[in-house]
This record gives sequence, structure tokens and C-alpha cells, in this order.
Amino acid sequence: MFLLQLSVVLSAAALGGYICKKLNQPAVLGQLIFGILIGPSLLNIITPTETFIHMSDLGVILLMFIAGLETDLDEMIRSGKSSLIIALGGVAVPIALGVAASSLLGHSLEEGFFIGVILSATSVSITVETLREIDKLKTKQGMAILGAAVIDDVIGIILLSLVSGLINPEASQSFALVLAKLLGFFIISVGAGMFIIKFSKKYFTMRNTSQKIAVVALIFCLLFGFIAEEMGVAAITGAYVAGLILSGTPFRHKVSYSIQELSYLLLTPIFFVVTGMKVDLSHMLNDLPFGMALLIAAVLGKLLGCGVVAKFVGFKPRESLQIGVGMIPRGEVALIVTDIGLKLGVVPKGLFAAIIFMILVTTMASPPLLKKAFEGVA
Repeated sequence: MFLLQLSVVLSAAALGGYICKKLNQPAVLGQLIFGILIGPSLLNIITPTETFIHMSDLGVILLMFIAGLETDLDEMIRSGKSSLIIALGGVAVPIALGVAASSLLGHSLEEGFFIGVILSATSVSITVETLREIDKLKTKQGMAILGAAVIDDVIGIILLSLVSGLINPEASQSFALVLAKLLGFFIISVGAGMFIIKFSKKYFTMRNTSQKIAVVALIFCLLFGFIAEEMGVAAITGAYVAGLILSGTPFRHKVSYSIQELSYLLLTPIFFVVTGMKVDLSHMLNDLPFGMALLIAAVLGKLLGCGVVAKFVGFKPRESLQIGVGMIPRGEVALIVTDIGLKLGVVPKGLFAAIIFMILVTTMASPPLLKKAFEGVA
């Protein structure tokens, strides 16, 4: 049965991607739509089992690993200050708009601030795949989006810990412990990065790179994802940092080529289809007014917080718009924060459907919007 289900998922990914390509849209949009179509919400052909969810998780980890491998490390360092400022704007403005939208619809300040934290999260995996499709991942704007997304992931974790601690001190880790874990992860990352880059440049100038290097790199990616999760950072951030480290080595192209063959043939399409399969359309319609309010706050939060701020740090108006649009999708990061809010009791079950609506629309609208923003750019 599993093999039949796998063939259906891959067929949905291929067909959805093909149709969207014919309509001059990114393939990822078709994969998401066909995931909704075959999932429990509509045709109910397949339910996302635990096996598919694990394969989906691995798909997004490899997607972010490849993004790290294809990142120009020198350009990333140069854009570090800009990315930090853009990330701060992309956190502050969505939180303010989230509190405002919640207050207008009668929710408490506590609920409003937690919803603001949800709105501040950026799920860059959708953007990464779209930028890769249109060959804009290595642009200055692409680097700014990646850098800002990693930074606002870290800021979001800190805010989540702080808010959780204020709401339920017994159910959350201490704020100091979270900061210590984050600092520990980045110390490990810098130390491992400096050693691996120095060692590989010395060692691989004397020997040819063997085929086994891709396997070693894959193990390194998975270990870094595991370490990141253990230290309170998202596994996708750990995978991206692992790719970033290996991007400074002589074998980056061989590793990237080998991992892409595995990822884009099987695991990444599964990730996008399974993401669509998780959507429950019936629940979203129950709280549509608040869902629309959250959607407006989510889109404006990133367009203003990231796009307008990008203009003030030296990006041209068109580039600033591209950065703002690239930061719009929420996806799995917002889902993780929402799940924690449900467990703490600060996100009522009635609000869950509205949040899912916001996540779905931002996830599905971003690929065509991003493609449109880059049209005509050489």
C-alpha cells in the first residue's frame, strides 16, 4: 500500500508542477495545490501518514542544506548588517500588527502578542525553492532574504521562550537557558566551520574528491540538524548552517549536485505535496473574518517590516519589494509556534483555524508573487 501511495504523491507533484509550469507559475505552487486536492480536505485519496511526514521533514532539511551550499559566504557576511536590520523590522512590525488585529476583534493582549510572535516567523523553504526555480537564489536580494530569515528564526525562538515563560513558567525553559543554548549552537557552528574549511582546503588540494564525500556531507547535514533541534534551534536552520559551512570548501559543487539529485527527485516534491495534504479547508471557513485580519497583518507585516526597511539600508525600490515578498510565507515555522500556543492554552482552538488560513494563503500566494516581483530582472 505504501508504494501505491508514494506513486500517487509523486504523480501529484509531477502533474501539479507541470501544469503550473505551463501556466508560467512556479512548480511548487502546483505541488501545494495538488496536495490539498488529494488530501483529506477534498478527495481524501491519501492521509499524510507518519512515514510521509518524516520523508517530508527530510525533504525540507535537504532543501535548506542545498540553499546553504549555494550561498556565497562572502556575500552573506557582507550583507550581515542589512539582514539583521531587515530581520528586526520583520519581527517588530508583524508583532505590532498582530496585537492590533487581535485587539480590534476582542482578543486579550496576551493572545495578541502570541499571535504577533506567530506572524513574525518566516518559512523560507517556499521562497528558497521559488528563487531556485527562477535562478535568483544567489542574488543580493536572495542572500538578504536567507540571512534575515535565519536571524528572525533565532529572534522568534527567544520571544517564544520569553512569552511562554511569562504565561506558564513551569511548562517552559528559563529564558537564560534558551539564550545559552542558542549561543552554544552558534559557537559550535563557527568552530566547526573554521576547522572544516581550513582542513578541506589543505587536504583536498592534494587529493581528488571521491564520490563518498556526498555521503559524508549528508551525514554532516543530518547531525547539524539534530544538534540544532537539541539546542532549541529549528532543524532546517541547522541544515542551512551546515550547507553554509560546506559552501566554503572545494567540494561544494560535487556535494550540491549529488544532494540535488536525491532531493528534487523524491524528497522535496513529497514535502510540498504533504504540506498541502495537511490543510483542512472546512475548519478554516469557520473563522474566516479573523483569518482575513491575520492575513492582512501577515502580508503587511513583512512588506513594511522587511521591504520598507530594506530600502533604508541601501536596496533599490524593486529589490526592497522582492525582499518583502520573499519574507511573506509562514509555513511550518508558524505551525510549530501555533502548536506550542495551543499546548500552553494561549491560542484558543477557535483561533487555530484562522491561523491555518493565514499560513495557507501566505504559503500559496508567495511563489507567483515572488516570480512576478522578479519578472524583467536580468
